[in-house]
Amino acid sequence: MEDSFKHKGRRKRLMQELKNKGITDEHVLDAILNVPRHFFFPKDFWDEAYEDKAFPIGSGQTISQPYTVACQTQLLGVCKGDAILEVGTGSGYQAAILAYMGAQVFTIERVEELFKRTTQLFSRLRLPVTCYLGDGSIGLPSKAPFDGIVVTAGGNSLAEQLKEQLKVGGRLVLPTGNRSIQKMVLITRAVENNYKRSEHGEFKFVPLLGKYGWET
Repeated sequence: MEDSFKHKGRRKRLMQELKNKGITDEHVLDAILNVPRHFFFPKDFWDEAYEDKAFPIGSGQTISQPYTVACQTQLLGVCKGDAILEVGTGSGYQAAILAYMGAQVFTIERVEELFKRTTQLFSRLRLPVTCYLGDGSIGLPSKAPFDGIVVTAGGNSLAEQLKEQLKVGGRLVLPTGNRSIQKMVLITRAVENNYKRSEHGEFKFVPLLGKYGWET
C-alpha cells in the first residue's frame, strides 16, 4: 500500500482541522497525522479519505468521521499499555489509532464480512489488534477488566454490562440516545460501585445491534 507525500500532506491538514475543532490531546493528533486513513478505504475512494466526514464501508456500516474518532479517543484518555475494548470494529480505523497510541486493543465485530476484511487488513499492516466475531453489546468478559471501552455505534442505554467490565479508574465512551441522534457519554468508574457520567456533544452513529442494542 502506498502512503505518498500527498497523503501525508492531506493528513497534516486534517490534523490541523481537528485541532481547530477542539481536539487538544497531542497524542491523538499525532495518531491522526501518522495513521493512513486511506488504507481503510476502497482504493477508488482514496481521494475522499481525508475529508472530515463519515463514509460507507458496506453492510450498512460506515467509517466514522475523523472528528468523531478523535473525540472518542480523546475522551478515553489513552495511555501506552492500556487494555482497550472497541465495540464495533467496522473499517478498523479506530482500532488502528488506538494501536498506534500503544494500547493493547481488543475489538469485536458482529458482521462477518467486515470481520474477515478487517482482520486481513490488520495482518497486512502488521497491527497488534486482537479481533473477535460476535455480539459486541455484551462486551468481552473473558478479557475484562479494561482501562477503556469505546462503542462505535449508537445505543439506547448506558450499557450496564460494559460498565462492569471497566477497571476502577477506567473509562467507557459511548453514544447513547435514539436512532436519529445520540449524545456522546463518558462514564468513569470512580470506585468499585460508583460511576461518574458526563456528556460531550451530539453525534449520529449507525445503530448498535445485539442483545443489549436495538435488536438482535
